[in-house]
Amino acid sequence: MITKICLYSSKYKFLFLFIVAILFLIPKVKGQTGEVRGTIYDKSTGEPLVYTHVVLLGKGLGGLSDMNGIYTISKIPEGTYTLECNSLGYDTFKTTVTVKSGKLYTINIYLNQVEIGLNEVKIEQNKSQNETRVGLSKIDITTQQIRTLPSVGGEADLAQYLQILPGVVSTGDQGGQLYIRGGSPVQNLVLMDGMPIYNAFHSIGLFSVFDPDIIRNVNVYTGGFDASYGGRISSVMDVTTRDGDQSRFAGNVSISPFVSKLEVEGPFSKFTEENGGSSYLFSVRGSYLGQTAPIFYPYAGSGGLPYDFLDFYSKLTFNAPGGSKFELFGFDFNDNVNLPTTTYGWNSYGLGGKFLLLPSSSSTVIEGHFSYSYYADNETDPDNLPRASSIGGFQTGLDFTYYPGNDLLKYGFEIGGGQTDFTYQNSSNQTLDENSYTTTLSGYVHYNKVIGRLILDPSVRMQFYADLNEFSFEPRMGIKYVLTDKIRLKAGAGIYSQNLFAATSDQDVVNLFYGYLTAPPDLYDVNGNEVASKIEKSWDLIGGIEADVAKNTTLSIEPYYKDFPQLITVNPNKVFDTDPDFITETGQSYGCDFLMTYDKNPYYIWLTYSYSKVTYNDGTETFPPFWDRRNSVNILVAYKFGKKQTWETSARWTYGSGFPFTQTQGFYEQLPFQGQGVNTNYITSNGALGTQYAALDGGRLSDYHRLDVSATKTYTYSKHRILRVVFTVTNVYDRANVFYFDRVNYVRVNQLPIMPSLAFNYAF
Repeated sequence: MITKICLYSSKYKFLFLFIVAILFLIPKVKGQTGEVRGTIYDKSTGEPLVYTHVVLLGKGLGGLSDMNGIYTISKIPEGTYTLECNSLGYDTFKTTVTVKSGKLYTINIYLNQVEIGLNEVKIEQNKSQNETRVGLSKIDITTQQIRTLPSVGGEADLAQYLQILPGVVSTGDQGGQLYIRGGSPVQNLVLMDGMPIYNAFHSIGLFSVFDPDIIRNVNVYTGGFDASYGGRISSVMDVTTRDGDQSRFAGNVSISPFVSKLEVEGPFSKFTEENGGSSYLFSVRGSYLGQTAPIFYPYAGSGGLPYDFLDFYSKLTFNAPGGSKFELFGFDFNDNVNLPTTTYGWNSYGLGGKFLLLPSSSSTVIEGHFSYSYYADNETDPDNLPRASSIGGFQTGLDFTYYPGNDLLKYGFEIGGGQTDFTYQNSSNQTLDENSYTTTLSGYVHYNKVIGRLILDPSVRMQFYADLNEFSFEPRMGIKYVLTDKIRLKAGAGIYSQNLFAATSDQDVVNLFYGYLTAPPDLYDVNGNEVASKIEKSWDLIGGIEADVAKNTTLSIEPYYKDFPQLITVNPNKVFDTDPDFITETGQSYGCDFLMTYDKNPYYIWLTYSYSKVTYNDGTETFPPFWDRRNSVNILVAYKFGKKQTWETSARWTYGSGFPFTQTQGFYEQLPFQGQGVNTNYITSNGALGTQYAALDGGRLSDYHRLDVSATKTYTYSKHRILRVVFTVTNVYDRANVFYFDRVNYVRVNQLPIMPSLAFNYAF
């Protein structure tokens, strides 16, 4: 006991000293230079503008606004300058500022919308990011990009756009989850305004829980993310929602055979430069495909498309005139499936808030967040074996950001805790009931330094898993070298950890259930040997090249290697009570991602190719997990035409090589030996149908490919009254892509057939 107390004491002391040390890094405005800082707003709505370019003309000093619309220009020599700001779709702002040494000047910028944007502004913004940030394995997504994609059912959605990103594998139209560079869904960190979302995708696999009309920006890291993110070992999807309109009551309504939606927003107090403002935003979106499919798509299969979901989201925003703000938000998401082989459902809800402070006497931007979120799911298979899971937890933290010149210094700490409940019964009738509590303390430092053509991006995260009494030191590093004005080389490496894993089986006919668990205090390998560390880990190594191969055309190539020295899973082969409930596995993933884009009005072209190989080893055999897809191709082409470009057409073709699956070797009568054990009368007892499986994931399904097309017509009745009519055809040539194979009834069930649809979206 004394040893354990000492261990806890030393861990907490280390974290305390770490927090004290980073507080000393808080910079002061001093020396022979001054600083200009402010927030950039859309003048009509009060919405902060992200990635907006600000520059002091003639001095080569400037930068981009961040996700909160905040820009900072530091290390400015004394003098009088012209400050210029421009953004795609807005007018140009100019003002004169006189800078004195040791002074901090706040200049908030309010931009007016214009009808025609400037392509050169967008090019300059991208150039600034490419030459000051490493941007390893990072892709930014906007609502406009999401709408470019041919949308299944005519409803744009983030889930459909994520499927065309390099390194991302989707398991299908129905029941689809996202697997990123070899990692499973539970290893992907999904955040909405800083709040963890445990399941961001509905069972139909075509829709996420995020209404695209409330999204401000999405940052996706397919690997190599810096130390400001933690608690997951594969990827990050950071979704930021926009604020409600602070000038007028507004909204939009949409309807299609797949989904209907209502979104409304407006001001509590109208936004002004002198007083700030406040607003509300509310969105509800639901699918009734289970009811509409028999009417519009009766040929979709005997079981139809039995998917329904209902999502609610609301947000309150309060803006101070100096740029500080406070937000409150909440959500409630629901999903239900009733397949012939599986009944499945889940519910998720959460409440959170965050604040942003811009102290007038300090150059540091202070951000804080707090939240509680909950998720529960359950599944019933034909064998009636119970599967149920729930996870709930809180999270709170502080972040401090400072921009010295073109550099970035960010540091912070976070406290999280939660509870998981899990019930599972395998085919041997062994039941696992697991309930656990977790507490995690973490701190990080992230520094981006520009040295001529060299960009260094070191960071370190320190995680203490208090319930396991385990500490994880996680250094990470990104490097970029600007070889020429058009070619940039980059590389990175990092260590990651998490105390959360999921219970799935490669032998399931349909993988919908994702039971969440935290590491048990006693953990063993497949041979029954207890392991010292109780957390999942990964080590990333990434290289890459970025090239501006022509005007408006970019190319990115990223080879990667990811090692999983320890993964945790439920023991699928448990037969006796003495067998361990959980075992460890190892794994590795490697491959290469290619991305080429062409973006010049009226054309938009997106080409990706990914090669990947994923293998796991449970101590007895090496096998590919069921998401191991060797080759993936995505081609997206969009074109605008007509007077004022009111027409837009797009086409997307996707290809994926076949997934592995466990084949059926035979069937047998499985006798119930519970109760009497070996004394069971096997002559008179009635057993259930048992399945004899072949080698784990030894087979391969057929290749997947599909062509979707869409045409959109926009009718503008006034500045705020806009009708969009969207006609789409999903799976144009009616490819029979396999969804699953019913082993017992020997029936193949396919993914979505050809499905035309007409959708209407009216904004007011």
